[in-house]
Amino acid sequence: MAVLTRFELLPVRATSRTVWLFVRLWTDDGLSGLGEASDAFGFAGTSAEQIERMRVELAGFFEVIRGRSPLDVDFYRAQAMDKARANGLVAATAFSAIEQALWDLSGKVRGVPTYELLGGGLRDRLEVYANINRASLPRTPDGFADTARRAAAEGFEAVKLAPFDGFPKPGSPAAEIQAAVDLGIRSLAAVREAVGKDVAVMVDCHSFFDVELAADVAKRVEPLDLAWYEEPVPPEEVEKTKQIADRILQPIAGGELLFGVEGFAPLCRSGAVDVIMPDVKHCGGLLELVRIAEMAHANRVAVAPHNPSGPVSTAASVAVSAAIGNFKLLEVQWGEVDWRPDTLVPRELFVDGSINVPKRPGFGIELNEAVVAARR
Repeated sequence: MAVLTRFELLPVRATSRTVWLFVRLWTDDGLSGLGEASDAFGFAGTSAEQIERMRVELAGFFEVIRGRSPLDVDFYRAQAMDKARANGLVAATAFSAIEQALWDLSGKVRGVPTYELLGGGLRDRLEVYANINRASLPRTPDGFADTARRAAAEGFEAVKLAPFDGFPKPGSPAAEIQAAVDLGIRSLAAVREAVGKDVAVMVDCHSFFDVELAADVAKRVEPLDLAWYEEPVPPEEVEKTKQIADRILQPIAGGELLFGVEGFAPLCRSGAVDVIMPDVKHCGGLLELVRIAEMAHANRVAVAPHNPSGPVSTAASVAVSAAIGNFKLLEVQWGEVDWRPDTLVPRELFVDGSINVPKRPGFGIELNEAVVAARR
């Protein structure tokens, strides 16, 4: 049986803001598996120092599994998950990236798609929504509307934006806060007008509000018929989230950076959310996402995996989404760079707002070495 010998961290510069952090594990017989460790450092981008920090975190987690079979996913989880749980988002993301790559390798070793190892595939095609936030320039009502219109023209039947990014800090002058609220609402209204009533529109509030402001904004946007209202306050603030849920008409979604079943359980069991958004890069990996989904299902909560990331994360998210019963929608970071599909072999492909579940072993992808090398 092959054993794991080394890992690589492959940064891919997409934009001045976005660096995809691909992770690759290798065995002694030349087999490789992929994961992704992007988006662990917040909204400001990824610096050389942060990339090096991720490399150090990955090295520590890889030592747990070095020299062992790539099938030893349970061993890795048992030995390393407590460390990931206790040391913040960067550690959780590093842990999750290696777990992803182990599942890709496990599928390749067994000669089956990864979802077959997670209980079997329930669907051949996944509905996808276009996160248009980074592609929307300028960040004005017209800018958001134009981007949404283009995504809808490609066949996406749902779009999401975060029009309140850059929101004033708590304690800012009331007039400044009101101006930011008004601009965000005008942007949402412009998107709804641009895409019409048949395309779902979701808003990500990025936890900028308090309970009163969240309820007020939700009331003002009721005529826009939003598909969900995402994280008006931090998802860890379960009581506040539940207070908002009890006061508004829109479904609430959240949980993009939470870790493990224990991170999501309070939201689901309290009835604070209608949709949870575990991210395969941050939540503990594929198997933990399956267990989170099972817990959510028991509480009648749907799962829409968070995935504003690179194409490896999307491939991993497709593999696990195919195997969960309460799957709702998968996110994709749409329109950020036009060469994104060429990063993978075969090319990443969305058709009419959906992506097919591959039948090839593992995640069904490899990196396009030439494209990755050109963007490092």
